Amino acid sequence: MQIAEIRQLLQSLHVSETELIETHISWVILLDTYAYKLKRPVRFSFLDFTTLDLRHQYCMREVELNQRLTEGIYLGVVPVYKSSDAITIGESKGEIIDYAVKMRRMPQDRQMDMMLRKNQVSKRHIEQIAERLSAFHASAKVPSQPPDPDVMVADFTDLGNYAAVMRSRYGASGEQSIKDAIIQATDFLHSHTARIRERHALGFVVDGHGDLHSKNIFLLDKPVIFDCIEFNDHLRHVDVLDELAFFCLDLELYGKKDLALYFLEHYLVRYPCILTDEDRLLFRYFLLYRAGVKLKINLIKATDPSQILDRQLRWENVNGYYKLFEQYRDLLKKEAQSIYH
Repeated sequence: MQIAEIRQLLQSLHVSETELIETHISWVILLDTYAYKLKRPVRFSFLDFTTLDLRHQYCMREVELNQRLTEGIYLGVVPVYKSSDAITIGESKGEIIDYAVKMRRMPQDRQMDMMLRKNQVSKRHIEQIAERLSAFHASAKVPSQPPDPDVMVADFTDLGNYAAVMRSRYGASGEQSIKDAIIQATDFLHSHTARIRERHALGFVVDGHGDLHSKNIFLLDKPVIFDCIEFNDHLRHVDVLDELAFFCLDLELYGKKDLALYFLEHYLVRYPCILTDEDRLLFRYFLLYRAGVKLKINLIKATDPSQILDRQLRWENVNGYYKLFEQYRDLLKKEAQSIYH
C-alpha cells in the first residue's frame, strides 16, 4: 500500500476517531479498541517488504515472535481489501492488496516514552522491567551459530552509507565522525573476537527482542514489552549486552542516566552477564553501536519525502542520537586505554 491508500482506508473505518502513527517501515492505525499495523512496501539493507507475499510472511512472523513477551495483545493477521469504492480491513470484499497485524490497543498514556517525558517512570517500573527481561534472556533460545565479528563490522559500517547526509547536515565534522567511529569499531571487534565467541558458548547470545526501547514498552501492572524485530533474524540474535545497551541508551536520551544505571544494577543481580573488564568494554561498544543504529534510522526518517509527520521533530531526534554517538565513541576509547595501558 501507499500513503494515498492509507488515507482512503482511514476514511472507510467506521469509528469515531482514528490516529495514524508512521515509522520508516510501518504504519500503525489506532482505533478505539484495536490497532492495525501495516508494513510499508520498502527495502533497506536490513529488510525487504516490497512484495505482498513478504509482507504477509513477516506479519505472521511478527505475531508468532511477540507472543514470547506479551499475552493477549497480538490477535492475528487480517487481509486488507480493495474494491471499486473502498479499502477495508478484514471485510471480504474485493482484492487483497495487503495484510495487517491486528492488536489490542494499549492505553497510550502508559507507553513508557510518554511517561519518561512526564517524569512518571519510577524505580519500581525499572525493577519490573529488569525482572521481566532478565527472566526472558535466561530462558531464551541460544542461536546455533556464534556471532561473526566480520558481520558485526558490516552491521556497524552500514552507517557509513549515511555519511554524506551527515556532511550535508553537520558539515565535514559530521562525516568524519562517522568514518572515525567505523575505524574504531572495526579495530575493537577484531581485537575482541575471542571473547565475543566465548560469550556465545556461555549462553549470553540469545534469540532476543532486538528493538528494546521505551516506545516498545507499556507500563501496566506488569510491563508489556512488544514489537520485537521479526524481519531479520540476525538483528534479533544478539548478545544480551546489546539489548541492555539499547535500553540504557534510550533512557539516557530522555536524560534518565540514573534510571539506566539503576536498571543495569537490578538486571545484573538477577542475571549476571558482565563477568570481566572485557565484558564491560563490550557493553560500551554496544552503546556506541546502538546509538549509530538509531542515528541511521532517524536520518532515514528525516530525509524521507514520503513521511507526512513532523520533520522538525525527526531532526531533533537525529541531533540527540548524534550527541550520544559521539559521547559513547569517546568513552569507549577512554575506557579501553585505561584497561590496556
